[in-house]
Formats: sequence, C-alpha cells, structure tokens
Amino acid sequence: MAEAKNTTLLANIDCPGGGQVWVEGTTLFVGHMRNPSGTSIYDVADPRAPKLLARIDVPPGWHSHKVRVHDGVMIVNHERLGPDQTPEFGGGLGIYDVSNPSRPREIAKWRTHGKGVHRYDFDGRYAYISPTAEGFIGNICMILDMQNPEQPEEVGRWWIPGQWQAGGEDYPWDNWTPPRCHHPLRLGNRLYVSYWHHGFYILDISDLSKPKAISGLNTSPVYPHPTHTCLVLPQPVKGRRIMVVADEDVAKLWPAAPAFTWIYDITQEALPVPIATWQVPGLDPDGAPQPQMMGCHQPSERFSGTVIPFAWFAQGLRILDLKDPYAPVEVGYYKPDPPEGCPLSSSNDVTIDSRGLIYLIDRQRGVDIIETSCW
Repeated sequence: MAEAKNTTLLANIDCPGGGQVWVEGTTLFVGHMRNPSGTSIYDVADPRAPKLLARIDVPPGWHSHKVRVHDGVMIVNHERLGPDQTPEFGGGLGIYDVSNPSRPREIAKWRTHGKGVHRYDFDGRYAYISPTAEGFIGNICMILDMQNPEQPEEVGRWWIPGQWQAGGEDYPWDNWTPPRCHHPLRLGNRLYVSYWHHGFYILDISDLSKPKAISGLNTSPVYPHPTHTCLVLPQPVKGRRIMVVADEDVAKLWPAAPAFTWIYDITQEALPVPIATWQVPGLDPDGAPQPQMMGCHQPSERFSGTVIPFAWFAQGLRILDLKDPYAPVEVGYYKPDPPEGCPLSSSNDVTIDSRGLIYLIDRQRGVDIIETSCW
C-alpha cells in the first residue's frame, strides 16, 4: 500500500513508463522510455482528470525519453536504444511547435552522429545538450542556438581532454570507464555538467563559443555510482552557494550500497567541497551491496525555495528541505505501489507546475499527480 507524508495523490495516468515529465501551464509532456511510445501530451487543467491530447511515436531501435518545452517549442531527444533497426531515423533532437498541444507539428530534426542525444537543458533560446559527435569518444557537452527552431545552430562545445579521438588527443582511460557527458544545467553564465563516472564539471560560459572549465570533482573511484545531475540553488543559503549532486543508482563499478545525493558548497568555485549527504532513512542499514535502482536518481530541475523533490527509484518521491544545507531534512514523501506486474516502483523523474503540484513518472508504467503541503 502506498506510503505518504505531507502528500496526497490526486490522479494516476495509466501510460507507458518514461524518463522525463515537464509541465508548461496546464499541459503535461511525458517522454516515454521505450518505443513505439515517444512523447505524450496531456491536459492537466483539472489535475484529478487528465486528458490525453496527442502522442508521438518513434520507430524500433530508438527512444525519445526526454522532453522540454518553452514558449510553444518542444524538443525531444532521439537516442539509439538497442539494435539500430531503423538507421534512417538517426539520433539527435526532434523539434516541435506545440503552441496547439493537441496538434504537435514537427518543424525540424537536428541530427548528430552516432547514438544521439541523452539529456539536456532548454531555456527557450539555447539548448544545452549531451550528444555523441563524430570523432569523439562518448557524449560531449554542446550548446545549440534555438533562436530559429527550424535551423538550430551549434555555438559551442566542450569535452574532457582525451575524448577527441579524431583530433589525436591522448586517451588516458584505458583502465577506466569511457567518458560520457550526462547533461548540463545552466544558471547564469555557468554550466553545471554531470559526466557520469567522470564526476562533474563547472564551466564558465560567459563566451558561449568557448566554454572554460573552472573546476571538477569525481567521487566514482570511491563511491562507484555515476554522477547524474548537478543542480545549483539560485540564491545563497546561509551565505553559501549550494549545489545538489545526485548520483544515480545504476551502472555501479562494483557491488555497493544504494546511491545517495551529495550537497556541495561551491562558494569558491575552484574548490567544490562536499558538506552533506542524504539517503532515505533505513535504506542502507549496514553498507552492504544492494541491487541497482533502490536508491537515488534525479532531483526536480524545478523547485521552490530550498525545497526540492527527488525521484528516488524504488523509494518513490522524496522531498528535501535544504534550508540548512549541512543537514538536509525530509519534509515529505510519496512511495507509490509498484505498477501491476512489477516487484518494485521505479520512480524515474519528477517536476512541479506553477500550482505547486508534483508529477512523478515511473520508468515502468504510469505518472502520479501529487499535491503537497511542503511548500
């Protein structure tokens, strides 16, 4: 039976499982995990009675599990998933006019080499993406100008030295996992970039054409989980600049306890300092290895003040307050029942809307719409 604290379930949308949820106004956009389901669009004006408006499918061998929308423009990722059964489709971004969400209209496809695009940020003018690119090992960080969404233009890129194989760079990771940019998030003139088992990097993008590394840190040699998201609070807390770094509880380099979230002080950007961690109480009683997808995944990239919702895989929605960043406090949670036929829940992503409602998607099946008193 579902467990809850300071949360109430308003509705469950029975739909294929997914990787990301996003809300603009009263329209919900769902990026699904597996083909043929690509993107679904719902009217959530009445959050207790969501209505399907449209869906976009993708062909075999690809998925489109991420979605972001700004000012009537929707971008979805196209990433190879499994055998390349339809190579003519190709990796990259699908770009849509969703000014009428009932009738999404494709206006462009931006193509990239290889596997495609994984996750990204989008502010309406620029997209900050993680594509595979010709001549490079693994995903890199790239900035696209979307001023004309029919003709996106690359304006800048950054990678870890050694990724540019075609440029003759020495490759120093023969005894480590290949580099892979997971996704960048922008705040001001900085990009906060998660780089999987290569940690995170803070980039200066005062000049978008020439991103410059300020600092970086990698905990994977000690804690074997990949770095998933670097989320910076826009305002200082207790006079300090605070960054939440979520490790994902997958792809462990060796058997380990579930992944958790780190809290970093980045007041001095050149020297990020971890000041706290947080794990669901009781999930890791003794440090013993556990199966993957028991622990942390993804914080909401939208949040209110110092209160941040997280998708915590088998532990559902967890809501943390960082008003004291040295001692994060859980102020609410919603642990849903597993989808039918699944042994555990697998909460994959979470977002909020302008009403403060929370949307939690399970990678296996379904979206929960949740009300909370935590704001």
